[in-house]
Amino acid sequence: MTKLKPEYYQNPDVIFLARNLLGKILFTKKNGEITAGIITETEAYFGEEDKASHAYGGKRTLRTEAMFQTGGFSYIYLCYGIHHLFNIVVSGENDPKSVLVRAVEPFEGLSFIESRRNRPASDKTISSGPGSVCKALGIDMTFNQKPLTGEEIWIEESGLEYSPGEIVSTPRIGVAYAGEHALLPLRFYIKNNSYISKK
Repeated sequence: MTKLKPEYYQNPDVIFLARNLLGKILFTKKNGEITAGIITETEAYFGEEDKASHAYGGKRTLRTEAMFQTGGFSYIYLCYGIHHLFNIVVSGENDPKSVLVRAVEPFEGLSFIESRRNRPASDKTISSGPGSVCKALGIDMTFNQKPLTGEEIWIEESGLEYSPGEIVSTPRIGVAYAGEHALLPLRFYIKNNSYISKK
């Protein structure tokens, strides 16, 4: 397996990337512990015009500044002040598009994942849902704005590929405030995988 290259993330087609990232493997290294999960569910956020995006209208704050970097960096934020959520910054500089990773299937470092989540890896709730992904893989604010080609957090090819019929698309979850944009089918998941936040 090989790490995804910087130019992969710099593709401006965030919908393509949200679908193409399914099956790829997200790795973290924290306190010397390597853990990884196969990406099974994502959501696409298309930037300044997306009413569901933190960068809607070109809004730049200390929190959202990560989104305006060149693609290939992480954007971590706290949801409800409790759950860390991991986003992949894509496209070019000052084009704040991102992909939220909503679920993974445990792949490596299962004992560490189980310890962090206090449940067996066979329990699909261990890493289903964006907050659970971060807990399982040890992702917190120390991972914010990290390059996804480094040694702390990265994504590798797996050789897994899916036909259009094997990928389900639905509206994104928890973005009712976004009006008509809440109805866009920008959430994607692997049809026959059980590690999904919501079928």
